Amino acid sequence: MATLPEGVLMQRAAAGLAHAVLDLLGNGYGRRVLLLVGSGDNGGDALFAGAMLARRGVAVEALLLSPDKAHSGGLAALRAAGGRVVADLDDAHRPDVAVDGIVGIGGRGGLRAAAAAVVDGLRGVPFVAVDVPSGVDVDTGEVTGPHVEATVTVTFGTHKVAHLVDPAARAAGAVHLVDIGLDLPEAQVEALQAADVARMLPVPEPVGHKYSRGLVGVRAGSEQYPGAGVLCVAGASSGFAGMVRYDGGAADAVRTGHPEVVVGPGQVQAWVVGSGGGTGAGKALGACLDDGVPVVVDADALAHVTGPVEVPALLTPHAGELARMLGVEREAVEAEQLRFAREAAERFAAVVLLKGRHTLLAAADGRVRVNTTGTPWLATAGSGDVLAGLCGALMAAGLEAYDAGAVAAWLHGAAATEAGQGGPITAPEVARAVPVVSRRLLRL
Repeated sequence: MATLPEGVLMQRAAAGLAHAVLDLLGNGYGRRVLLLVGSGDNGGDALFAGAMLARRGVAVEALLLSPDKAHSGGLAALRAAGGRVVADLDDAHRPDVAVDGIVGIGGRGGLRAAAAAVVDGLRGVPFVAVDVPSGVDVDTGEVTGPHVEATVTVTFGTHKVAHLVDPAARAAGAVHLVDIGLDLPEAQVEALQAADVARMLPVPEPVGHKYSRGLVGVRAGSEQYPGAGVLCVAGASSGFAGMVRYDGGAADAVRTGHPEVVVGPGQVQAWVVGSGGGTGAGKALGACLDDGVPVVVDADALAHVTGPVEVPALLTPHAGELARMLGVEREAVEAEQLRFAREAAERFAAVVLLKGRHTLLAAADGRVRVNTTGTPWLATAGSGDVLAGLCGALMAAGLEAYDAGAVAAWLHGAAATEAGQGGPITAPEVARAVPVVSRRLLRL
């Protein structure tokens, strides 16, 4: 890549930032914007953006948190455009928007006391963060102290881990990506987009038949929890596998809900085990592992995974289940999701799908994907059973565990959005929407 003239990247970043602030303001003329300016390039981005906003009629003020280290060129541009520097917050004239240019991607730990006090004094004012919300850990997604809670984060070149992995991703708000022409390294964490998922979907061969398309087995549900078996089968019956075999404790309920499913033991290309399995989950898991085919381990069966799994495996815990598997507190997993997902993948020699607002996929070789599709309404009973079945169908159809988990999580979230249309949904509705979303993807 050719070397760009000095200052070009900062000007591009500032222009993207200024446009994002104007979008949030609606009509910028006469509105008030406060820049919180630190000592790094993020402070320079904020100052140059402030100059652009001032030229558009916005009343721009800058509070310099490190006055001796503020970007001199940005400060001169702001003043030349009519912006001004203030010494402290003015409660009588609160800004319409605050721009967080305090700390850049090199920051570690929470905000220092002085910056934290300023941010706290602006409680209720929407923040636009430059690159990342100040005070979060950029490379891990962890939050260990006071930090900015942004309404919008404007980032440059590519998404960072903190934009994708909770809890930092929650603090980032809506993330607006601006391409400024950076030469970027390989991403630490991937996030599949619709076109990626479309390319990965298993499609039948022209001469294929139901057996060549894969047979997924389900050992889920019990007399106590028959619904889990029905919902897991619903996820498995997404259309990607040629056949679904059910060998669990809720046969009558499954036959009623899914007459196309074969009930009874037999050969499969992948097993799904554990959802609603109750006290029989350990025995069911053992039987699946004895078959030597790939396995999706969910819910009750996770308690019986105590060491490396000797077949290709996808483990699908939520934070509480993963905490029990690793012998730590749930709060620790929720605070350090990336760390513990990776640790579990290595310990159990399996792919770990850590369910959450942004579901993580961690492979034992260190690869990580994050899924950002979905809706808060997806936090409903039975949705995890549907997801496990869908994972199994994709594995039976030929996808490796890492790809199957990522594709299933994306489809599951997109199906929830499709089914709910912004409102309440149930697990059966999510299962029924998976083929609808999949057909749309296949037309891309």
